[in-house]
Amino acid sequence: MNLVTYEARGDVAWVTVNRPERRNALSAEVVNLLRDALGRAKADCEIRAVVLTGAGDRSFSAGGDLSEFREIVDPLTAPRERGESNLIFKELQELGKPTIARVCGLALAGGFGLALGCDFIIATDDAEFGLPEVRVGLWPYMVTESLVRAVGPRVALQLMLTGRRLGAAEGLRLGVIYEVTCRDEIDAAIGRLVDQLRAASPRATELGRTSFYQAIDAGPAASLAMLEHALTLNLALPDAREGVTAFLERRPPRWAT
Repeated sequence: MNLVTYEARGDVAWVTVNRPERRNALSAEVVNLLRDALGRAKADCEIRAVVLTGAGDRSFSAGGDLSEFREIVDPLTAPRERGESNLIFKELQELGKPTIARVCGLALAGGFGLALGCDFIIATDDAEFGLPEVRVGLWPYMVTESLVRAVGPRVALQLMLTGRRLGAAEGLRLGVIYEVTCRDEIDAAIGRLVDQLRAASPRATELGRTSFYQAIDAGPAASLAMLEHALTLNLALPDAREGVTAFLERRPPRWAT
């Protein structure tokens, strides 16, 4: 089974994480396949927009695949591999074409980050967003910048500290979500948005979108390296191992005192 599927529907590329049995968890392989799909869309001059979504009706993506925890803390290979995976956020910005996250169900942790990396989020009215990393001894480092841009620093920190979930209505109010709709209407809503995007000059869109991200990244871009380093330190903590182990064993974590 293809873990990520790519379908060109006319001038729109639909990229789907295809792991519904794992709530579309983002393994290292899945992230690399997503990056390949984005590169394919970028290279295709016929593609005007990209839609990212998850297979099934339960989840856009529940975040990183914690079953790979041993690999992501390996001090010899993990920093390089995570750095390569985290390039997806940069590649989304540099795609040159509008991106739309189609969110049905859960968008948690790295899945929330992936949705935030898109220019638009269109979500079903039962969608839920959240950053539960702190509950397993981790921190959503690589989501920080996208979340702060979306909701501001104070609300971003509160969401990261508590791990609480946002419903679709609250996400719309906070400006995280562009439009909320019922499941039966979500593809029609995406179609209406794409029609608006088609009315613009492709070249002006590419240049304007690129300059927009360059402008807002002029200062904060350097923080990505710092956040990557902080993530490496966090993953080396005993609490991170205990938190992920407890999650996989379906028990409350026993934090060190």
